[in-house]
Amino acid sequence: MAGSPEMLAAFRELTNSKQLDRSDLLDLLKDGIHAALVRKFGPNVKFELSVDELQGTIKVSRLRTVVEAVDDSSCQISIEDAQYEDPDFQAGDVLEEEVPFSDFGRLAVQAAKQRIIQRVREGERTKIREEFGDKVGELLSGEVQQIERGKLVLMLAKFKEAEAIIPYREQNHREHFHQGDTIRAVLKRLEETPKGPRLVLSRGDPMFVAALFRLEVPEIAQDVVEIRAIAREVGSRTKVAVISKDDAVDPVGACVGLKGSRVQAVVNELSGERIDIVPWSPDPERFARLALAPARVAKVFSDPESKTIQAVVDEDQLSLAIGKNGQNVRLASELTGWKIDLYSSREWMERGGEGPLFAPPPLEDEIVSHVQLSELKGLSPEVVAALGNAGFKTLNDILDLEREDVVKIAGMTPESTEELLAFLADLTADNPGEDAA
Repeated sequence: MAGSPEMLAAFRELTNSKQLDRSDLLDLLKDGIHAALVRKFGPNVKFELSVDELQGTIKVSRLRTVVEAVDDSSCQISIEDAQYEDPDFQAGDVLEEEVPFSDFGRLAVQAAKQRIIQRVREGERTKIREEFGDKVGELLSGEVQQIERGKLVLMLAKFKEAEAIIPYREQNHREHFHQGDTIRAVLKRLEETPKGPRLVLSRGDPMFVAALFRLEVPEIAQDVVEIRAIAREVGSRTKVAVISKDDAVDPVGACVGLKGSRVQAVVNELSGERIDIVPWSPDPERFARLALAPARVAKVFSDPESKTIQAVVDEDQLSLAIGKNGQNVRLASELTGWKIDLYSSREWMERGGEGPLFAPPPLEDEIVSHVQLSELKGLSPEVVAALGNAGFKTLNDILDLEREDVVKIAGMTPESTEELLAFLADLTADNPGEDAA
């Protein structure tokens, strides 16, 4: 049949290039030809399709039922018309006529093409769901195809048809990638869009760190060592809590590796992000001690009711326990799931502490911090009004505000921003006289 070998070859190429099974070839052909026949003859058309792959031919036969009176010309033919073909036709018989491809017409062929494309897309979407539906948390690699408003669009190495992106918020903003770069990321979720399923990847989620350790540490891949918790500040520092299911295996040592080789491989992938690996413990007090590493903790008290830990450290350990901008204690708190209050040994003794201090009497500065903003001297009515509209009512509400927080407050002009920041700077500045005393 004219055109059949070329059409069959085209379908084969389409099937292979789109990673469809060869078993889908006949379904694709049948669907596309049905769409073409519907376009030409009507919605209820019936046909048979026979394909000879050895000969490279396709035969399409239209089927019409012989009837006394035609109600639907797409699938019926009158006895009179049928008997022109064969005088022996009777009502109830089926007339079979071959339909040459040249009879289809341009619009019918276009309909067949559109239907086949639709089926191919449906097949791709189904395969993407089947392939990645249970792979959340796994590492994937691909090439950066383009960068759209900070979003990275990837072509995956092993499944090029899948749409994969790394949104801006899922990136490590200390890293910079360009078109053509190869990149690894963790699959965070599979989301449905009008165009089909889309893979959302991440290099900023704690899952990315877990996936890297699973790649580098065989004991984790074998489920001998388990990561119980991760706390991360992207691009800066991560704390990982691990536990071993085998007493003969040191979980921290397994993750660190010989001469630090395993953890260094993870650090390199994270562009130098610092990693603390600590043993996990079911005892919150012991876990808090471990989580505050590298600082040494002298005493720990816990209050299960409020899920609060009070940790006492020596004076020379206090800055280490707090970390830069409070990072160490903040990550330790996130890792343990408990609020951690740090005290230096001197402060703890001044508060009368042989035991925990979960309900200390309010200090003078704490009382002052609850003063209403409207009662403060040093802030203009405009600044107080803008803060009040944003929900800041007391001095305690504004003590921890940074410049980036202040500029986001509605109604704050550059002048009022500087006024508030200067007020806070004066309020929180160290008093040299007190240190000397």
